[in-house]
Amino acid sequence: MTGKEFISDKVTIIGAGYVGATTAFALINGGVTSEIALIDINEKKLEGEVLDLNHGISFVPQVNLHAGTYDDCEDSNIVIITAGVGQKPGETRIDLLKRNIDVFRQIIPKVVERNRDCVLLIVTNPVDILTYAAIRISGLPYTQVIGSGTVLDSSRFKYLLSRHCNVAPHNVHAYIIGEHGDTEVPAWSISNIAGMSVEQFCFKCGRECAKETKNSIFDQVKNSAYRIIEGKGATYYAVALAVRRIVEAILRNENSILPVSSLMRGYYGIEDVCLSLPSIINQQGLERVLELPLSDDEIQGFRHSAETLKAALRDIGI
Repeated sequence: MTGKEFISDKVTIIGAGYVGATTAFALINGGVTSEIALIDINEKKLEGEVLDLNHGISFVPQVNLHAGTYDDCEDSNIVIITAGVGQKPGETRIDLLKRNIDVFRQIIPKVVERNRDCVLLIVTNPVDILTYAAIRISGLPYTQVIGSGTVLDSSRFKYLLSRHCNVAPHNVHAYIIGEHGDTEVPAWSISNIAGMSVEQFCFKCGRECAKETKNSIFDQVKNSAYRIIEGKGATYYAVALAVRRIVEAILRNENSILPVSSLMRGYYGIEDVCLSLPSIINQQGLERVLELPLSDDEIQGFRHSAETLKAALRDIGI
């Protein structure tokens, strides 16, 4: 197979935990693909998830969803990795990172020995570091290895802005950039509604858009995952929908702009680390990263995000 000629809508998901299984559920509901293979080391759980999903097949567009093996990667257009290990009591973040990278060292070679033309979509957290690790482990072109990045964070940002401005979320154009995590940056300077900046829109609508209001909105975005985990133990519905959106853009060759995590190659002076910037996504994976007209503070925040992740990469020896 060659990348240009390889046309398939098959998706393989490695990891049938909360995020992996919910991603499969989102994909079948959206009618995005005609075939999904789920892989998990826990065969009993995998069997249960596949059976449960298949019991609803009559309610959705026709799809072949089945328990798979790594051989399913051979004819898959996209391989999604949601597999990972949880943090043990007393374990440091760096220890957890090292264990998840060890998991990737087991998984990724099995994928690429069967298919070097697929798009590898990384969802496991911390997604930026693991996307970088996946590029190094796989040896695939950086354009074929992307992370879910801040697609979800940007959706949270749009939702909260839509609530504040009383407009539909679809009409809010806004991005979170940088790390999917504590150092992420809200790109206020390019956020707009109906072609107007958020500040202009709020002024015309008689709504407050003070610095304190903006800080409050961003704090809610940044801390959303903590609140959800505190309430229900894990986040999976919205991230599954974010992954579905990325999959759609790839399979439909949309050239859609999504803030996925990818290898930085000089953007704002940043090299050799994976971060999220709005990027053109199509059937080849990453077509192009867009360098935006950000404010000086936003560029500084983005660079801080990069340095934070580079320090973590040094700590784990990648």
